[in-house]
Amino acid sequence: MPDIISTVDVILLTLKDGGLQVVLLEREHEPYAGVLALPGGYIHPGEDADAEAAAERVLRDKTGIVSPYLEQLATFSGRGRDPRGWSLSVCYYALVPHGVIGNAGRTQVSLYPVDAVRGLPFDHARIIAAAVERVKNKSSYSSLPVYLCGETFTLPQLQAVYETLLGEPINKVSFRRKIEAFDILEPVRGALATGGAHRPAQLYRLKPRYHKQLSLTDRGLNAG
Repeated sequence: MPDIISTVDVILLTLKDGGLQVVLLEREHEPYAGVLALPGGYIHPGEDADAEAAAERVLRDKTGIVSPYLEQLATFSGRGRDPRGWSLSVCYYALVPHGVIGNAGRTQVSLYPVDAVRGLPFDHARIIAAAVERVKNKSSYSSLPVYLCGETFTLPQLQAVYETLLGEPINKVSFRRKIEAFDILEPVRGALATGGAHRPAQLYRLKPRYHKQLSLTDRGLNAG
């Protein structure tokens, strides 16, 4: 019986130009050598403790990005998804600030708007669509969007990220009440964002214990 091809793929998402963008790389080997695809690779049983460790390794080796927030999306499998044979891919998605990708120093890393990717190999377009749907849905009841912000940010900046993902405005009072209930942020003492027409705003950062953990609410961000 032929071996099953076991891989991981990572959907690395960031915000740029007012929308979600995904990292794509040119494939180095056949099949589809030279074609843009998601960062992915084989699971190494002797090296990887589990599929998540494999995803972290692949992301680090191929993009230079080390262990951002990473969450399992789904497993995609079947006879027809890979011309080499029956395959399965355990897929993970990660959210990072745009600056993290720029600072990784990998020239082969390219960003594309999630609604403009075309001609991807395997079932990568389907995987990206599933990741985007998950992120938008989860943003309505969790702290997930905070991972798209930089190391420090203001509450209006964080609200703008939420609104971009949800595709609708959020009541300011309701938003701040929910963020306070999440209890994920701490003010950066003595640090204010200045410039522009608005008065200086307090800068916040993620509390250390939430660097790889979400806070959830049982009601949507726009609920009272």
